[in-house]
Amino acid sequence: MASVEGLETYLNDHLAGAITGTELANKIKNEYADTSFGPFLAELARDIDQDKTSLEELMDRLGIAQSKIKQAASWITEKASRLKLSEAMTGDPDLKCLLEFEMLSLGIEGKASLWRALIAVSDSHPALTTTDLARLEKRAESQRASLEEHRIQVARGALSR
Repeated sequence: MASVEGLETYLNDHLAGAITGTELANKIKNEYADTSFGPFLAELARDIDQDKTSLEELMDRLGIAQSKIKQAASWITEKASRLKLSEAMTGDPDLKCLLEFEMLSLGIEGKASLWRALIAVSDSHPALTTTDLARLEKRAESQRASLEEHRIQVARGALSR
């Protein structure tokens, strides 16, 4: 069986990203609840939180401790990003929405990359086979594709004026 040291760092980095993604998804879900994006964002935020839970459960099965320092740093980073992703900084609510959707999209792509990497090394870490990594990868790809449709819609409004 392979050493888990590199895997521990890798999974903790992705967990930090998952925390950031969950915070961002919940923020924009609440912010756009009364828009045409509301139902989609509510479902997406729920899925992103479930994916974070899947990662936490996988780490538990592997005996990998969660880094509280990385978790705290990711939480602080997401809160700081709210300033950059504010209407005061962007000057336009549609541009703000576009940037938020893009940040979320990048996080989802990172999550898909995580699942693909774990699939690639699952032979070296038998505990990985207890998680349906292929399903999680497909779900991330589906999340990103669905978000992309909305992102393009927002881009048309934000960048066509």
